Amino acid sequence: MKILITGMAGFIGHAVARRWAGQGHEIVGIDNLNDYYDVSLKRARLDDLADCDGVRFIELDLADREGMAALFAKHRFDRVIHLAAQAGVRYSLENPHVYADSNLVGHLNVLEGCRQAGVEHLVYASSSSVYGMNEKVPFATGDGVDHPISLYAATKKANELMAHTYAHLYRVPMTGLRFFTVYGPWGRPDMAMFKFTRAILAGEPIQVYNHGNMERDFTYIDDIVEGVVRVLDVIPQGDPQRPSSDSAPDSSSAPYALYNIGHGSPVPLMAFVRAVEAAIGREAICDFQPMQPGDVPRTWADTEALYQATGYRPEVSVEEGVRKFVAWYREFYGV
Repeated sequence: MKILITGMAGFIGHAVARRWAGQGHEIVGIDNLNDYYDVSLKRARLDDLADCDGVRFIELDLADREGMAALFAKHRFDRVIHLAAQAGVRYSLENPHVYADSNLVGHLNVLEGCRQAGVEHLVYASSSSVYGMNEKVPFATGDGVDHPISLYAATKKANELMAHTYAHLYRVPMTGLRFFTVYGPWGRPDMAMFKFTRAILAGEPIQVYNHGNMERDFTYIDDIVEGVVRVLDVIPQGDPQRPSSDSAPDSSSAPYALYNIGHGSPVPLMAFVRAVEAAIGREAICDFQPMQPGDVPRTWADTEALYQATGYRPEVSVEEGVRKFVAWYREFYGV
């Protein structure tokens, strides 16, 4: 197949590209290499892919309407894995307009490219952030998600609605994946795993929000990649007989689907800190802070639908995943 991966210099995009490399597919990856975090890390990920068979990188911004149209017209992709987005809940409070450019305009350009090129299947990244103020746990894709509490979450909810519209109007199969707190080697510097490791190794305090009274469904990168790869072959068909009164957001008469990808077992934040301490061999200095605007106290993925569709359940424990990240961090940064 000929596959487009957007955001290939990103954490998940890099890992997905490595997984697909050397299997006879033609992989084209794009990224705008923005400076939301250390660009040298993004370039290092691309360098890590440089010798991979069948993988090619093009620097391109999703919001470049003409550039995106030309990309799709030239390559006629069979399938698309759309992972590029402006990430970060807290950053959306500081720089809201970049979220509209990347997550709304950019997403529309991907949808339009898929329509024009007749793509077989678009798999795109949503987020557990869409669950917002929901209190029922575990979070299920059939739950309503109409009360986001950050602009980032609102753009991801909008992505799902836009994708459904294109699936309905043009019958382009679309699958959204709600990722839950992804961590692991090559991870993002703005995420807790990276920040905690850097600070503990440097003997600096770590900021622990909501005074540590939080839980996260931490999901190791290999589990995320396995889910993405399997879902790519599960092309939604839609159900023409579905009653119009059925308003569940994760099913449709259109060829459209939604899945959670999470470990399915929330971990208390302080237990996560202890796992990082154990992997590093040094105690953390905790600076307890109040809850941050746009944040939620708990995430927990209901992954049954993913299992029913793919036969896969995420399986890497936090202890194992943290050890692998710390080992990578020490080697990559020489500490």
